Amino acid sequence: MKRSAAEIIREYGPFPGVDRVNGVTFDGRHVWFASGDKLNAFDPASGKMVRTLDVVGHAGTAFDGRHLFQIAEDRIQKIDPKTGRVLATIAAPGGGGDSGMAWAEGTLWVGQYRDRKIHQIDPQTGAILRTIESNRFVTGVTWVDGELWHGTWEGDESELRRIDPRTGEVLESLSMPLGVGLSGLEAAGGGRFFCGGGSSGKVRAVRRPRRVATAGSGSKISVDATRK
Repeated sequence: MKRSAAEIIREYGPFPGVDRVNGVTFDGRHVWFASGDKLNAFDPASGKMVRTLDVVGHAGTAFDGRHLFQIAEDRIQKIDPKTGRVLATIAAPGGGGDSGMAWAEGTLWVGQYRDRKIHQIDPQTGAILRTIESNRFVTGVTWVDGELWHGTWEGDESELRRIDPRTGEVLESLSMPLGVGLSGLEAAGGGRFFCGGGSSGKVRAVRRPRRVATAGSGSKISVDATRK
Protein backbone atom coordinates (compact mmCIF):
# COMPACT_ATOMS: atom_id res chain seq x y z
CA MET A 1 0.00 0.00 0.00
CA LYS A 2 1.23 3.48 -0.86
CA ARG A 3 1.21 5.92 2.07
CA SER A 4 1.68 9.68 1.95
CA ALA A 5 0.62 12.86 3.73
CA ALA A 6 -2.51 14.62 2.50
CA GLU A 7 -1.75 18.01 0.97
CA ILE A 8 -4.37 20.52 2.14
CA ILE A 9 -4.50 23.22 -0.52
CA ARG A 10 -7.30 25.37 0.88
CA GLU A 11 -9.62 25.72 3.88
CA TYR A 12 -13.16 27.09 3.73
CA GLY A 13 -15.03 28.39 6.76
CA PRO A 14 -15.97 28.20 9.48
CA PHE A 15 -19.25 29.52 8.14
CA PRO A 16 -21.73 31.69 10.10
CA GLY A 17 -24.31 29.60 11.92
CA VAL A 18 -22.55 26.31 11.09
CA ASP A 19 -21.38 24.27 14.07
CA ARG A 20 -20.60 21.06 12.21
CA VAL A 21 -19.97 19.81 8.67
CA ASN A 22 -21.45 16.41 7.91
CA GLY A 23 -21.82 15.16 4.30
CA VAL A 24 -20.13 16.90 1.38
CA THR A 25 -20.81 16.84 -2.38
CA PHE A 26 -20.08 18.89 -5.51
CA ASP A 27 -22.53 19.80 -8.29
CA GLY A 28 -19.95 21.01 -10.80
CA ARG A 29 -20.14 24.63 -9.62
CA HIS A 30 -20.80 24.64 -5.90
CA VAL A 31 -19.76 22.55 -2.91
CA TRP A 32 -22.75 21.40 -0.85
CA PHE A 33 -22.49 20.34 2.77
CA ALA A 34 -24.93 19.21 5.44
CA SER A 35 -24.85 21.00 8.78
CA GLY A 36 -27.52 19.24 10.84
CA ASP A 37 -30.65 21.27 10.10
CA LYS A 38 -29.62 22.72 6.74
CA LEU A 39 -27.97 22.01 3.40
CA ASN A 40 -25.54 24.72 2.38
CA ALA A 41 -23.69 25.54 -0.85
CA PHE A 42 -20.59 27.67 -1.35
CA ASP A 43 -18.53 28.80 -4.30
CA PRO A 44 -15.12 27.04 -4.10
CA ALA A 45 -13.47 29.88 -6.03
CA SER A 46 -14.53 32.68 -3.68
CA GLY A 47 -15.36 30.64 -0.58
CA LYS A 48 -18.64 32.55 -0.22
CA MET A 49 -21.90 30.86 0.81
CA VAL A 50 -24.43 31.07 -2.03
CA ARG A 51 -27.36 28.84 -1.04
CA THR A 52 -29.03 27.46 2.08
CA LEU A 53 -31.88 24.94 2.10
CA ASP A 54 -33.99 24.02 5.12
CA VAL A 55 -33.27 20.31 4.80
CA VAL A 56 -32.16 18.06 7.65
CA GLY A 57 -28.70 16.58 7.05
CA HIS A 58 -27.07 14.34 9.65
CA ALA A 59 -24.55 12.50 7.49
CA GLY A 60 -23.64 11.83 3.83
CA THR A 61 -24.59 14.01 0.88
CA ALA A 62 -24.51 13.09 -2.84
CA PHE A 63 -25.42 14.60 -6.22
CA ASP A 64 -26.56 12.61 -9.28
CA GLY A 65 -26.34 15.44 -11.82
CA ARG A 66 -29.88 16.68 -11.12
CA HIS A 67 -30.80 15.92 -7.52
CA LEU A 68 -29.21 15.97 -4.11
CA PHE A 69 -29.39 12.92 -1.86
CA GLN A 70 -29.11 13.47 1.87
CA ILE A 71 -28.95 11.11 4.84
CA ALA A 72 -31.30 12.23 7.61
CA GLU A 73 -31.27 9.88 10.62
CA ASP A 74 -32.38 6.47 9.29
CA ARG A 75 -33.48 7.58 5.81
CA ILE A 76 -32.10 8.94 2.54
CA GLN A 77 -33.95 11.87 0.99
CA LYS A 78 -33.93 12.81 -2.70
CA ILE A 79 -34.06 16.60 -2.95
CA ASP A 80 -34.70 19.19 -5.63
CA PRO A 81 -31.72 21.58 -5.21
CA LYS A 82 -33.67 24.47 -6.73
CA THR A 83 -36.51 24.39 -4.18
CA GLY A 84 -35.31 22.17 -1.32
CA ARG A 85 -38.39 19.99 -1.76
CA VAL A 86 -38.04 16.34 -0.76
CA LEU A 87 -39.11 14.28 -3.78
CA ALA A 88 -38.66 10.75 -2.44
CA THR A 89 -37.42 8.90 0.62
CA ILE A 90 -35.87 5.44 1.08
CA ALA A 91 -34.56 3.64 4.15
CA ALA A 92 -30.83 4.03 4.79
CA PRO A 93 -29.02 0.67 4.91
CA GLY A 94 -27.51 1.29 8.35
CA GLY A 95 -30.76 2.28 10.02
CA GLY A 96 -29.22 5.40 11.53
CA GLY A 97 -25.59 4.26 11.60
CA ASP A 98 -24.84 5.63 8.13
CA SER A 99 -22.11 8.13 7.34
CA GLY A 100 -20.68 9.08 3.92
CA MET A 101 -22.52 8.76 0.61
CA ALA A 102 -21.66 9.01 -3.08
CA TRP A 103 -23.41 8.67 -6.45
CA ALA A 104 -21.77 6.62 -9.19
CA GLU A 105 -23.29 5.43 -12.48
CA GLY A 106 -26.84 4.95 -11.28
CA THR A 107 -26.33 3.74 -7.72
CA LEU A 108 -25.64 5.16 -4.28
CA TRP A 109 -22.67 4.08 -2.19
CA VAL A 110 -23.31 4.50 1.53
CA GLY A 111 -20.69 4.23 4.26
CA GLN A 112 -21.30 2.77 7.70
CA TYR A 113 -19.51 4.38 10.57
CA ARG A 114 -19.25 1.83 13.38
CA ASP A 115 -20.07 -1.22 11.22
CA ARG A 116 -17.09 -0.35 8.99
CA LYS A 117 -18.82 -1.14 5.70
CA ILE A 118 -19.70 0.46 2.37
CA HIS A 119 -22.99 -0.58 0.75
CA GLN A 120 -23.88 -0.09 -2.90
CA ILE A 121 -27.65 0.43 -2.98
CA ASP A 122 -30.49 0.92 -5.44
CA PRO A 123 -31.53 4.61 -5.19
CA GLN A 124 -35.15 3.77 -6.00
CA THR A 125 -35.74 0.98 -3.46
CA GLY A 126 -32.83 1.10 -1.02
CA ALA A 127 -32.03 -2.54 -1.78
CA ILE A 128 -28.41 -3.47 -1.00
CA LEU A 129 -26.61 -4.60 -4.16
CA ARG A 130 -23.15 -5.15 -2.73
CA THR A 131 -21.24 -4.73 0.54
CA ILE A 132 -17.54 -3.98 1.01
CA GLU A 133 -15.88 -4.52 4.40
CA SER A 134 -13.44 -1.99 5.87
CA ASN A 135 -11.11 -2.26 8.84
CA ARG A 136 -11.67 1.37 9.81
CA PHE A 137 -14.65 3.62 10.50
CA VAL A 138 -16.04 4.93 7.20
CA THR A 139 -16.78 8.66 7.33
CA GLY A 140 -17.02 9.59 3.65
CA VAL A 141 -17.25 7.91 0.25
CA THR A 142 -16.50 9.04 -3.31
CA TRP A 143 -15.84 7.58 -6.77
CA VAL A 144 -13.49 9.32 -9.21
CA ASP A 145 -11.98 8.08 -12.48
CA GLY A 146 -12.91 4.49 -11.67
CA GLU A 147 -11.38 4.67 -8.18
CA LEU A 148 -13.26 4.17 -4.92
CA TRP A 149 -12.05 6.32 -2.01
CA HIS A 150 -13.37 6.62 1.51
CA GLY A 151 -12.57 8.73 4.54
CA THR A 152 -11.76 7.48 8.03
CA TRP A 153 -11.65 9.22 11.38
CA GLU A 154 -10.77 7.58 14.67
CA GLY A 155 -9.62 9.61 17.66
CA ASP A 156 -7.19 12.29 16.47
CA GLU A 157 -6.30 10.43 13.27
CA SER A 158 -8.05 10.63 9.91
CA GLU A 159 -7.12 9.69 6.36
CA LEU A 160 -8.36 9.23 2.81
CA ARG A 161 -8.10 5.69 1.49
CA ARG A 162 -8.27 4.31 -2.02
CA ILE A 163 -9.59 0.76 -1.91
CA ASP A 164 -10.17 -2.10 -4.31
CA PRO A 165 -13.95 -2.03 -4.93
CA ARG A 166 -14.08 -5.82 -5.23
CA THR A 167 -12.10 -6.84 -2.16
CA GLY A 168 -11.88 -3.75 0.08
CA GLU A 169 -8.07 -3.99 0.06
CA VAL A 170 -6.46 -0.64 0.84
CA LEU A 171 -4.34 0.46 -2.13
CA GLU A 172 -3.36 3.98 -1.09
CA SER A 173 -3.61 6.19 1.98
CA LEU A 174 -3.41 9.98 2.44
CA SER A 175 -3.00 10.89 6.11
CA MET A 176 -4.53 14.14 7.33
CA PRO A 177 -2.62 16.19 9.94
CA LEU A 178 -3.04 14.95 13.50
CA GLY A 179 -6.18 16.39 15.07
CA VAL A 180 -7.85 17.24 11.75
CA GLY A 181 -11.12 15.32 11.41
CA LEU A 182 -12.74 14.05 8.24
CA SER A 183 -16.54 13.90 8.19
CA GLY A 184 -17.41 13.82 4.48
CA LEU A 185 -15.62 13.28 1.18
CA GLU A 186 -16.16 14.24 -2.46
CA ALA A 187 -13.84 14.29 -5.46
CA ALA A 188 -14.07 17.26 -7.83
CA GLY A 189 -12.42 18.78 -10.86
CA GLY A 190 -9.01 20.32 -10.64
CA GLY A 191 -7.52 17.28 -8.94
CA ARG A 192 -9.19 17.97 -5.61
CA PHE A 193 -11.03 16.21 -2.83
CA PHE A 194 -13.39 18.22 -0.64
CA CYS A 195 -13.35 16.99 2.96
CA GLY A 196 -15.77 17.85 5.73
CA GLY A 197 -14.09 18.94 8.94
CA GLY A 198 -16.62 17.82 11.55
CA SER A 199 -17.02 20.16 14.52
CA SER A 200 -14.42 22.59 13.11
CA GLY A 201 -17.18 23.86 10.81
CA LYS A 202 -14.70 23.84 7.92
CA VAL A 203 -14.41 22.19 4.52
CA ARG A 204 -10.89 21.44 3.30
CA ALA A 205 -9.65 20.95 -0.24
CA VAL A 206 -7.03 18.20 -0.51
CA ARG A 207 -4.91 17.61 -3.59
CA ARG A 208 -5.84 14.35 -5.34
CA PRO A 209 -2.85 12.23 -6.39
CA ARG A 210 -1.97 12.28 -10.06
CA ARG A 211 -2.52 8.86 -11.51
CA VAL A 212 -0.26 7.04 -13.94
CA ALA A 213 -2.16 3.99 -15.18
CA THR A 214 -0.32 0.72 -14.67
CA ALA A 215 -1.42 -2.79 -15.47
CA GLY A 216 -2.89 -4.60 -12.50
CA SER A 217 -3.08 -1.50 -10.32
CA GLY A 218 -6.79 -1.96 -9.63
CA SER A 219 -7.33 1.76 -10.22
CA LYS A 220 -9.34 1.40 -13.41
CA ILE A 221 -12.07 -0.97 -12.26
CA SER A 222 -15.40 0.39 -13.41
CA VAL A 223 -18.34 0.89 -11.10
CA ASP A 224 -20.46 -1.47 -13.16
CA ALA A 225 -17.83 -4.18 -12.86
CA THR A 226 -18.52 -4.36 -9.11
CA ARG A 227 -22.21 -5.10 -9.57
CA LYS A 228 -23.55 -8.62 -9.28
